[in-house]
Amino acid sequence: MFVAFVIILLLAIVGGIWSGLRHARDAQLVRMARTTVQTAEVRAKNAEEQLRIAIEELRFLAADRIPAAVLALTHEHAPVAGLLHPQEANAQLAKAMRDVLSASADAAAGERDRVDAAARAAMRGATAKVQSLLYQTQSVLHDLQHELDDPRLLELDFRNELALRRIQATAVLCEAWPGLARSDSPLAEVVMGAQSRVAGYARIKMANHLREQRLAVVARAAEPLAIAVAELLANATSYSHPDTAVPVTIQQSGGRGALVVVDDGGIGMDGETLARARRLLDGPETLLLTELGNPPQAGFAVIGRLVRQYGFSVHIESSPYGGIRAMLRVPAELLTVLDDEHTLSVLVPAPAETAAPARQPESPQEDTPVTEATPLPSRRRRSPKAAAARQVAPVPPAEPAPAARTPEQAGALWGALQDGTRSGRTAVAGAAVTGDEQGEHTS
Repeated sequence: MFVAFVIILLLAIVGGIWSGLRHARDAQLVRMARTTVQTAEVRAKNAEEQLRIAIEELRFLAADRIPAAVLALTHEHAPVAGLLHPQEANAQLAKAMRDVLSASADAAAGERDRVDAAARAAMRGATAKVQSLLYQTQSVLHDLQHELDDPRLLELDFRNELALRRIQATAVLCEAWPGLARSDSPLAEVVMGAQSRVAGYARIKMANHLREQRLAVVARAAEPLAIAVAELLANATSYSHPDTAVPVTIQQSGGRGALVVVDDGGIGMDGETLARARRLLDGPETLLLTELGNPPQAGFAVIGRLVRQYGFSVHIESSPYGGIRAMLRVPAELLTVLDDEHTLSVLVPAPAETAAPARQPESPQEDTPVTEATPLPSRRRRSPKAAAARQVAPVPPAEPAPAARTPEQAGALWGALQDGTRSGRTAVAGAAVTGDEQGEHTS
């Protein structure tokens, strides 16, 4: 009996212990389950919060950040916002948003460049056809001026010349050839020809301070230089009062070339506009048509293209006349000296007794001292064919003009200029030209 009692007692004790252990284990499992549930709830809330942040970031990316990044492609100072929730967004979300923004900007830039290239190609084709038609019109007008004594023909010819300048500038902007070949041309005549391409030509007053009056621009750079000077003159006359004169000075710059200085009495430019204009005049590698505004203001961009291609330079700053001073520098390698047989145009101003040099632009190149190694213009003889052409069509002798010219006198002077430029074209060609080339005009 005693043994059975002990066994029963032991079983009761073991049962109690087992029951306690089971209750403890159950309680632990319950606590673990509660902890798991709480953790799951926290994670679910965090996931919901991250999802909400991601959705808001995506909406902000599409509505604000991507358009701002595309705008910054053409406006470098345009701000591009960061994340909407920079503190709450995790690293993976932030990186993904940056990748999407970068890929969108790259795709927009590629499409923009493709569209711009297509537009340039289309404009090149259109300008070539229009330019050819204008040259043909100019040739017909020249013939009519010799047959008919009607001053309206002179006005038509001038309007045609203005249209040619705009078409020519557009062609240069689209990376096309200027469309006109010239021989070595006196610098003073190049500037005079550029003046004849500007609507406000009567306001332009040129002062000749060249020490060597037969200083000329080499053939390959003569027409590009005329285009650049014409754009500077057009800008000066457009942005100054119509009753004010536009002084233009041509002078030699030591042994380093020559300067064409254009001043206007306009309103000038603010700092940001001046900086942008200088960037365009430096000839940037990439320039989009869409960067020129609406309507496009392409004058400085055209000059920048020519600067980059032919090697002269243009600097602008505030003018003593209140507007803008533009200084076009022609380096020595683009200059030559014609022989004594060449007869200058009667319309070129006589050289001044003393030259008043314009202040040079501040640039690193100007700090370089002039040495004996600086190349000077070389004297080149003109071909016998060119001399014979000048004998066939001599330039009329100069006659002193009164202070106030009559319309008839102005027309006679303009006709003399046209006769001179026609003889120059004949000298370049060597014979009479036909078809589209008949309309080429050097002004």
